[in-house]
Amino acid sequence: MNAMLVVIVGIVILAAGYIFYGGWLAKQWGVDDSRPTPAHELEDGMDYVPAKAPVLMGHHFSSIAGAGPINGPIQAAVFGWMPVVLWVLIGGIFFGAVHDYGALFASIRHKGQSLGEVVALNIGERAKKLFLTFSYLTLVLVVAAFASIVASTFVGFNADGSHNETNASVAVISLLFIVMAILFGFFVYRRGASLLLATILGCVGIVVCLVIGLNWHPIYLSNTAWMWIIGVYILIASVAPVWILLQPRDYLSSFLLYAMMIIAAVGVIGAGLTGADAAHMDMPAFTGWYDELAPTGTSLGYVFPALFVTIACGAISGFHSLVGSGTTAKQLDHERDAKPIAYGGMLIECVLALISLAAVSFIWTEYASGEIVTPTNVFATGISRMVASIPGLEGAQGTISSLLVLTVSVFCLTSLDTATRLARYMFQEFWLKPGQTYKDATGFKAVLCNPVVATVITVVLGVGLGMTGYSKIWPLFGAANQLLAALALLTVCAWLGNIGKNNKMFYIPMLFMLIVTLTSLFQTVTTQAGKIAAGTVAAGDWGPYAQAVLGTMLFVLAIVLAVEGCITIFGKKKSA
Repeated sequence: MNAMLVVIVGIVILAAGYIFYGGWLAKQWGVDDSRPTPAHELEDGMDYVPAKAPVLMGHHFSSIAGAGPINGPIQAAVFGWMPVVLWVLIGGIFFGAVHDYGALFASIRHKGQSLGEVVALNIGERAKKLFLTFSYLTLVLVVAAFASIVASTFVGFNADGSHNETNASVAVISLLFIVMAILFGFFVYRRGASLLLATILGCVGIVVCLVIGLNWHPIYLSNTAWMWIIGVYILIASVAPVWILLQPRDYLSSFLLYAMMIIAAVGVIGAGLTGADAAHMDMPAFTGWYDELAPTGTSLGYVFPALFVTIACGAISGFHSLVGSGTTAKQLDHERDAKPIAYGGMLIECVLALISLAAVSFIWTEYASGEIVTPTNVFATGISRMVASIPGLEGAQGTISSLLVLTVSVFCLTSLDTATRLARYMFQEFWLKPGQTYKDATGFKAVLCNPVVATVITVVLGVGLGMTGYSKIWPLFGAANQLLAALALLTVCAWLGNIGKNNKMFYIPMLFMLIVTLTSLFQTVTTQAGKIAAGTVAAGDWGPYAQAVLGTMLFVLAIVLAVEGCITIFGKKKSA
């Protein structure tokens, strides 16, 4: 099988899904461009700020993308290329894009508030509390993980104490990006500068930042120091007006991701046209129902549920519903923009997932043998070798590989500040009644709902967990993330049913994702409980105990919310 054909045919199928299925969904749900969006109705200059579609697309795509659609397909490649391709295409069009589009649309019809508000009004107040608690804890884990990952890419010293110039370069480039974003936001939103001109100058600025960072990087700090600095940054980023940092930074960063995808596409197509051996998928179409390859040393287990938990961002991811109903819904200029931003943004991620699969197929022998297994390195090595196989570009491999790794690292920081802001929204909404904002809170709730207080609590929890051992419970994140997707599908389904709109397109996706996550959680709990019962847990290792307890709690949570949601969906309908 030629990798170029897989990517091109996949893009054609995804485009058809966008045009026909995405258009059908808009008609079924009653997308009305004449209705004012929350960004206009509730504009406050801080969280609710209308954004032009290209700018908001940059923010949304930067927040949901990053390493997710790269890591998942590469790790799941152990089952063969056919299961990955089928899940990315079917999952992307009928699961993930529907999930993202539905979450964003439901939020803009609920004053731009999170899905917790939709749960409260359409399922019940208790369900809202459970949903927000689960979502908040998931986001705290994301903050912990991404803060730790970003800090590790910034730390200026190697294990032997010598300077790590690559990491120092990434740190300087990221800091320059922040400064450039502030300037971009100021001139576009406060001085009325042309978006086209600002974008052109911004892209030039990106190149300048890269050149400066690669050649001048005097900052060498420890991991702990960077964790503290990152904590201060995300605290400020979460409470600052979106127009001054979040919107422009994500918008400009998105061009790095677009450039990465263009370079990758050139590599895949160029290698295919020139007949390079690596253009052919050397990996088997299907390796079997159980992962016996285990290149990392740890088997993923059976294809069900592993495939559907491992490939999240490239097919369906619960984190996307938090982004869509958290920051994106508060900035949407017109309802018509929801389809390209949410449905289209998800399908672009599917394209990146297919390109990632092509990358691992390019170096399949080295991946299968365990020689190159880190997803980011697999992606960078595979794509850079594809590009280098094109006549005239033989010497570009090293530069392209470094730029691809750098781009993935930059996007971890982008997702981090978005996750922090989302967690702040969740924390505030937990204490509020339906329809209230933090300005309506009184007494101790007014203190807890204060944006600064809510952010400080989130940052302390997230960064603290990142410095003390988030990796102990990180194995639960895959199932938790897909459980969140199932609950988001259930929530939007209940709302559409309550207002008399067609919601049947949600039945199969939400049922399937519930089965996937419950199966995965059951496997995790029984495995960890078995280790505890057998006495094989090392002294001081609290990871298995935490996974067993938290996994059980998530399992029960899923059952409770599923039952209450199904009663709403299939029982007596509420009035709109």
